[in-house]
Amino acid sequence: MSRGLIRRAGPDDAETIFAFVVALATYEREPDAVATTAAILREQLTAEPAPFECLLIEEDGRAQGFALYFHNYSTWRGRPGLYLEDLFVLPEARGRGHGLALLEELGRIAVDRGCGRMEWACLEWNQPAKDFYAALGARPLHDWRVWRLDGDALARLGRRTT
Repeated sequence: MSRGLIRRAGPDDAETIFAFVVALATYEREPDAVATTAAILREQLTAEPAPFECLLIEEDGRAQGFALYFHNYSTWRGRPGLYLEDLFVLPEARGRGHGLALLEELGRIAVDRGCGRMEWACLEWNQPAKDFYAALGARPLHDWRVWRLDGDALARLGRRTT
């Protein structure tokens, strides 16, 4: 089983990252939901500080998967956390340890940076992913629900005056 080479993505990888984002959205049954572009990702990867970081795993010089993440903060722990926004491995490259290798590298990054936790969301129907995460020792937070404010609702809130 080849584990591939993991490297940090940079602005020149924007098209690759964008292709993975679109592939992930398609896998998650939301192919029309992607609003970003490779140009936006490239611009954000050149920002200081960049709003996200990304790891690519390559095999024979070709990207096979990615992990896109950023930091959050836990007031209860008084420490930063690492939030995994996206993890995706090409279907034809699955079963070769790439997802595990990416998560192990993220774990190293989190520990090296003093993070108190690593979190991510998983769709309820994605049983293979849930089984994979559980095998690593991760646990779902059953009492917590993710809430989202976006689009018009976010714009309205942002324009409110008290």
